[in-house]
This record gives sequence, structure tokens and C-alpha cells, in this order.
Amino acid sequence: MTVADDLVLVSGGAGYIGSHLVGELLAAGTSVRVVDSLAVGTGSSLNSNRGDPRCEFVHGDVRDPSVRARALGGASAVVHLAAVVGDPACARDETVAREVNHAATRALLEEAESAGCRRFVFASTCSNYGRLADGESFATEDWPLRPVSLYAETKVAAELDVVAAARAQFVPTCLRFATVYGVSPRMRFDLTVNEFTRDALLNSELVVYGEQFWRPYVHVRDAARAVVGVLDADPDIVAGEVFNVGDTGQNFRKQDLVELLVARLPATTVERVARAEDPRDYRVSFDKIRAILGFAITRTVPDGIDEVLELLRSGTIADPYSDDFRN
Repeated sequence: MTVADDLVLVSGGAGYIGSHLVGELLAAGTSVRVVDSLAVGTGSSLNSNRGDPRCEFVHGDVRDPSVRARALGGASAVVHLAAVVGDPACARDETVAREVNHAATRALLEEAESAGCRRFVFASTCSNYGRLADGESFATEDWPLRPVSLYAETKVAAELDVVAAARAQFVPTCLRFATVYGVSPRMRFDLTVNEFTRDALLNSELVVYGEQFWRPYVHVRDAARAVVGVLDADPDIVAGEVFNVGDTGQNFRKQDLVELLVARLPATTVERVARAEDPRDYRVSFDKIRAILGFAITRTVPDGIDEVLELLRSGTIADPYSDDFRN
């Protein structure tokens, strides 16, 4: 499949990753249909692609069968990003989280195949690994999954449906994204790198809980690029597969992020709140996506910190603490 020849449906296309992905697809010559409820953010992320005749917007909730039917018409591929993202958002309403993240994914998956779509890319998360029993190891895609939050639990359940849907004429793929960071048209400041950078610059202070625990990170633009890479890949190598998305060298502890920030903003004061345990503590290997798809990141965490600092210093965002920039 060459994405330039197709209509790609992007659920959650007005979101943090989706707004970048839509731009990547349009730049590749692809027609895009975005379906988004605009439940979070201001919807301003649509402005960058508004007016492009190859970009259509469907305002609606993926739980609504009529919205799914309208969105799927004529699409040859689906990128399913729409979700209740993160532990706090899922905790607000467990029923909605399960409906959106699992039940709606299953329905969209089945209806996409019935509608004649050839590809289905599902956005999952490295949070599925939970806490590694061996702190020295790096989780690979075949590592046991130990979800410790409702968010990860719903993603694990949906992954099982997606992988099981692989057919000769239907190619589903799961992407487990590392923790995302960086500047996006739908900006978020409730993600660790972005949040720490904001607080260090604007308040000159950081409160850090459990600084010794590991997480992998990936820039939002690279996350979008990985999706395009899967859509362009030989179906035989991505059908029913799971790929971690990131770079093995981009596993960091919170204390590592603090050091990067203090080097740039030496006036920052740091309050460290000790935690003996964290339910999530994991380092991840990204060798598979590099070996099979040739995927390599183009930006690192230090790059992301610098661009967020530039955004904040520009004054483009009047209130970075607004709920518009949180999920």
C-alpha cells in the first residue's frame, strides 16, 4: 500500500498525535478523513489542515455506530487513535473509558473489515508492560504484559482483538507508543517532559515523585512517522504484529529529565518526593521496529525540551496551565 493513493481515516485526528499525523499524511499526498469528538482541547489543531480539499472532518464520538459508518465510507485504511488517554482521564469515568478504549475499538475494527478497509493501525502504549520484574531488562514486544491501570488494561484488551483480526485481506497492526512529548498543534502539558519543562521555566521549581523509576520516551512527530511507516510497509511484515515505538537510547528516569532541565534552567529548585515503589517501572527495547521497518527517531528528549522552552518563551500560549492543554 502507498498511502498517497488512499483515503485514510484517522480517529482522534484532532488530538496530540493525530494532528501531526494528519499533516504527515497530507504532505504524502494522502486524502484524510478525521473523526473526533473534540472532547478535550479547543479543536484549534484542526486549523493547520483546514481548507485542504483532501482533508475532511467528521465531528462525532467513535462509540456512535452512525458516526463510525459515516467515517468509514470509502476509506482504505484506519488509524485508530481516539481514546480516553492516561490514568487520570480513565479514572474519572471507568465506564466511558472501557466503552471508548475497548468496546468502540472492537466495533470499529469489525466494521472496518466489513467496509473493505485493508489496514488498521491501533495506537497502544508501553504502559502495558507495567513493572518489570527484572530491573535490568528491556521489554520486547513478546514480554508478558502487566497492566496496572485501567488505561493500560483497556489497551491490552483491545490489542488482543486487533491482533486476532489479521486476515489475508485485512492487515491490523498495534503500535505501543513510548511516553510522548514535544510541541503539537493540539498541545498537551500533562505529559512528563512537557509538564516538567513548563514548571521549570515558569515557576522555577519542580516537584518530582519517584525520580528513580524508568520510562521510555518518543517525540510526537516520530510517533506520527511510525504510523505512516506501518501504512507504507509490506502487509506481510506488519499483519497481526505489535511494535514498540521509540528508541532504546531514549529510556530515562525522572532524575535524568531533571538534570537536563537544570542544565538549561539552573535557577530551578527541585523538591524530590521519595517513593519506594512505583507500579510502573520499565525500560523498553525498540529493536524490532528498527530492524523490520527501518524506523529511526529524528528527535531526542533534549530536543523536545528545547522546543517546548522555545514555544513557551514565544508567548504563543497565553496560559499553559489551562485545562485546554490537559487530557
